[in-house]
Amino acid sequence: MAFRYHGSTFHQEQEMADLKSSYLGLELKNPVIAGASALTSNIQSLRRIEEAGASALVISSLFEEQVQLSSFQLDEDLGMNDDSFAEMSSMFPNIEHAGPEDHILWVKKAKETVDIPVIASLNAVNKATWIEYAKKLEDTGVDALELNFYSLPLDFEQDSATVENNQVEILTNIKKAVKLPISVKLSAFFTSPLNFIKRLDGIGVDGFVLFNRLFQPKININTEANDLSFNLSTPNDHRLPLRFAGMLYGNINGDVCASNGIHTSVEAVEVLLAGASVFQTVSTLFKNKIEYIEVILEEIEEWMDTKGYNSLSDFRGKLSKDKNPDPWAYTRAKYVKVLRQSGQYMIK
Repeated sequence: MAFRYHGSTFHQEQEMADLKSSYLGLELKNPVIAGASALTSNIQSLRRIEEAGASALVISSLFEEQVQLSSFQLDEDLGMNDDSFAEMSSMFPNIEHAGPEDHILWVKKAKETVDIPVIASLNAVNKATWIEYAKKLEDTGVDALELNFYSLPLDFEQDSATVENNQVEILTNIKKAVKLPISVKLSAFFTSPLNFIKRLDGIGVDGFVLFNRLFQPKININTEANDLSFNLSTPNDHRLPLRFAGMLYGNINGDVCASNGIHTSVEAVEVLLAGASVFQTVSTLFKNKIEYIEVILEEIEEWMDTKGYNSLSDFRGKLSKDKNPDPWAYTRAKYVKVLRQSGQYMIK
């Protein structure tokens, strides 16, 4: 308890909960991280994110647009494989300097603009590109590096082992090339996500961001054309990272950062109870404005106060798979139980 003087009397007040968190070896003031988006590619919004109380932010990746898509186009037009493209890139200087160099300068500017930790996001295609730009991003002075690992099913002949082994090799080489803490932002569509995460954890990944929100095609039936509208998450989307946070807690060395569908303090507390170290939020900042971070933080503190928790460690992982009083909470058997309950409800 704390005592505060009001007028001529002292009033007893409960101390606010301690939201300090640790992620990638970084000491953060709370678990709220602003994820990579258009909001983290603007100086003004970066300042607003910091003022709203976010503990860290992930810079929007320019590589996805200017390196990856260009590489895909070249691969399609010229039929180049990884090795040949690495050699050919010197023959097409417009690819190397069409955006990435400007992005490097932007990341450096962003790091100088805010005092909270800045995490750079890297999204490349070719092995040489991953390593080259990981080094360049490290030189900007950022606090950590977030690698985007996923693979679109474009080739009928490519098996899952080839995809995973390629990404393991990329990670191994980046770990050797840079000294920055590294997190891996994963797709949920790996054949066996737990096994793949365990492999990456063995290499020494500092954290895992679960999960990448991939663009999914949509068709406008009136115009009979593809609809490229903005695809924001919904609160229910947090259930997938919650499931994996619960299963991973206590079973890997790396930190777990829940991402997708965390719109309010309710979803935030849920993923923390499951075992997430921190969480990233994006869609709610577009829907409710950046300042909504303040609301999330205040409500987490209020919830902790009502429960008597002084710090996040008091309840983090309390409902993880290994600690959950319901042994089926993270298995398909729970799904069957829910179906039976819903059926009984509908019959009544």
